[in-house]
Amino acid sequence: MHARHPSRIAALAGRARRSAPVALAVSIALSAVATRVAAAQAQRYPTRFSPSLAAQPAVRDALRWLDSNFPRQLEEWIRITEIPAPSGREQARAAYVKAQLEAEGLVVTIDSIGNVIARRPGTGGGETVVFAAHLDTVHPLDTDVTVRRDGNVLRAPGVFDNSASVANLLAVVRALNRASVRTRGDIIFIGTAQEELGLRGMAWWLDANPGVADMLIALDGGLPSVSYGALGIYWSRYHFTGEGSHTNTSAGKPHPARALAEAITSIYGIRIPDGQGGAVYNVGILEGGNVINAIAQDVSFTMDLRSVNPALLDSLDAEIDRRVAASAAGHGVGWRKEAVQRNAAGGTEDMLADRRAHPLVQTALDVHEFAGIRSRAVASGSTDSNMGVVRGIPSISIGRTTGGDQHTLSEWADIDPALPAARIVLLLAIALAGLAGMTS
Repeated sequence: MHARHPSRIAALAGRARRSAPVALAVSIALSAVATRVAAAQAQRYPTRFSPSLAAQPAVRDALRWLDSNFPRQLEEWIRITEIPAPSGREQARAAYVKAQLEAEGLVVTIDSIGNVIARRPGTGGGETVVFAAHLDTVHPLDTDVTVRRDGNVLRAPGVFDNSASVANLLAVVRALNRASVRTRGDIIFIGTAQEELGLRGMAWWLDANPGVADMLIALDGGLPSVSYGALGIYWSRYHFTGEGSHTNTSAGKPHPARALAEAITSIYGIRIPDGQGGAVYNVGILEGGNVINAIAQDVSFTMDLRSVNPALLDSLDAEIDRRVAASAAGHGVGWRKEAVQRNAAGGTEDMLADRRAHPLVQTALDVHEFAGIRSRAVASGSTDSNMGVVRGIPSISIGRTTGGDQHTLSEWADIDPALPAARIVLLLAIALAGLAGMTS
């Protein structure tokens, strides 16, 4: 809740002097406001970053290397973008990333789903920090992914989501090595597969390596937000079925398409309740029928339902089911539901209060501030970090640069912000894993 403006408080106080009962009420209100303001000002979240860390010789050298190497990082960013990598067919891009990590002396593996995994060992006594940048894009193999430079902007499908993050990750690995930075904790770098199909690669790795990650940072999204929550996403396909009929004999017969139309109209009448974290939904695909002059025997629509509140997500999903069933029954047709994707919700801001209090979030905010980027913490997200959030692992996602039109052929990304984004990754890795031998 926002504190009242001082002028508003003064006005209330002025009226209070004219009425004793009102004065008492205003006094109580002012006291409550003062309490809330004091509480907000007193709220201090723990952090593991301080400017003194960046001033350490090895860290300073690593940052300088990033700065001087940025032209090469830009060239590699373009090269990565021009390696087609649709979800499930990321092998060529994965091979490139694997070769680059191996050239840095890391032991690299590719697991059965296609994730590229490299561990940079620490000296001991620190936490294991995972950085993940997804390799895949939404664009088919035959898409023209040639990058065009337009001043300080790069334009190409996939250049923003998520080729920029992959380039940032590789640059950070090299900077750590060139400056001989040693951390107490291990740092695991993962190029994840099939993120665009429901965060599958990240979920696969976490399930195969329980208890390994102490913290998870997804390199995904645009600057400047730090996301520490998980937007729950339910994708469903609803089918309506019937016997069908030629148009000439269709009058009065059960009609799947009419049931579908009524169901969609009814669904869009659902009111999202206030104060529960909110939700959005959308009918994205309509399919069905084979000929113009007949009742279709099978028609369908897809539902994309999203909320950070797990209870609200499930209740809305059930309400959509109820309305579909009612429409099908009213038209005498059958229906079935196909669950396409189920990514759990992490919770509302209130539900995630303990996550906000974890040093991971404030450390990220402080590192952004040091890099000259004013950021904010957001209790939502739709990246690989979701898989950590719902498993109880402290997890965030941070931006790769600024850009837009992702998932379209007109996708673009700003060049210059990619450098501070890489600096943020570097400082966050060292702050969280702990700089070995750091003197205070």
